Amino acid sequence: MTRPGVHDRLEGVLTEARRRSLIGKLPFAAQRAHSEGFLRALSLEAVNGPVLELGSGGGLPGLVLAVEDQELRLVLVDSARRSADFLRWAVEELQLSARVEVVNVRAEQLGRDENYRGGFAAVVARSFGPPAVTAECAAPLLRVGGRLVVSEPPAEDFRAAVGMKEMSSTADRWPVEGCAKLGLAPELGLRETFGFAVLRQVCPCPERYPRRPGIPAKRPLFP
Repeated sequence: MTRPGVHDRLEGVLTEARRRSLIGKLPFAAQRAHSEGFLRALSLEAVNGPVLELGSGGGLPGLVLAVEDQELRLVLVDSARRSADFLRWAVEELQLSARVEVVNVRAEQLGRDENYRGGFAAVVARSFGPPAVTAECAAPLLRVGGRLVVSEPPAEDFRAAVGMKEMSSTADRWPVEGCAKLGLAPELGLRETFGFAVLRQVCPCPERYPRRPGIPAKRPLFP
């Protein structure tokens, strides 16, 4: 059960994130609904281990996930000190420090850290980067069997979509051969108002990945 008053504190935290230009100007209800979509995608099966968010920025979806599911243990990662400082303040404000950690580092560097590599049941990403960059930064952090859940651009008919259904764009954005280089396999696409791609870590990510900071974006593994 969510603690009394925590949603009011969450709205206050998001208001501060907006004041600092760390989140966009969409209504908070829409931003929370998008974040809760990640939670529904994760809850398709048990999450047996910690979850990591790439590029946490102003805390969407990470802070919402932590507030809505009090069983989740999360690591929020952002390379910008400004964002990390805000996230640390937000975690204290929301009384989440017992199960939410903030790390101020490049994702490529974190994937080389033995304390984090291969340690996560799931990785989530809202607007971290193109598919190839997100995949290369996420795969080294996932344990075998873990899932990558990524927010997808809306399909042309997303306004008419009702419930969850397969997305035709998933195969184009997450090519099987390209993902296989990292030990990832595209599993399904989900659509409500928002779309999500779900990929599975089917074998350990090769030791050569991730490459040096900036290289995944400069020389992506797939288009």
